[in-house]
Amino acid sequence: MVSIQGVHLFEDKVYHDTRGHFIESYQAARIQATLGQAIDFVQDNLAFSNYGAIRGLHMQLPPYAQAKLVYCIQGKIIDVAIDVRKGSPTFGKSFTVELSEENRFQLFVTKGFLHGYSVISETALVGYKCDDFYNKESECGINPLDCTLNIDWKVPSDKQLISEKDQIAISFHELPEIIL
Repeated sequence: MVSIQGVHLFEDKVYHDTRGHFIESYQAARIQATLGQAIDFVQDNLAFSNYGAIRGLHMQLPPYAQAKLVYCIQGKIIDVAIDVRKGSPTFGKSFTVELSEENRFQLFVTKGFLHGYSVISETALVGYKCDDFYNKESECGINPLDCTLNIDWKVPSDKQLISEKDQIAISFHELPEIIL
């Protein structure tokens, strides 16, 4: 289903009974078996957003680049990963998927990808695990509305909520040369 090396889609197993349901949301052995390597996640983040919020497109530059495991706890989002690994055959290509509390998909995005999402439900609670700590000096982001990428965020332009930082971010063509 995923056509870009370095991006993997996982589906949580949900166990239902009369009390409700139970989900094993993270299992290191399952991730390692799929990826062929262990990932040492060191930080968990949660973001609550309203309809129309577009967060991204962000990444951290080396040596603080991060791999992420992204999931939607409540609501529904359009999640986007863009390959910016220098020399990659899929450089500049994007992968888009809907993550929701209903489908229970998780998206693993390796180092060297820009990442972002839009909220297409009334609200959304998004979680993501990172394999390196946040480092402000290594932040890199491009404008999520960059016409080169032509991303359909599934939010009408008059309803889009984008931070000032993301609105004035660089274009895709201005990405630093030190990308992975």
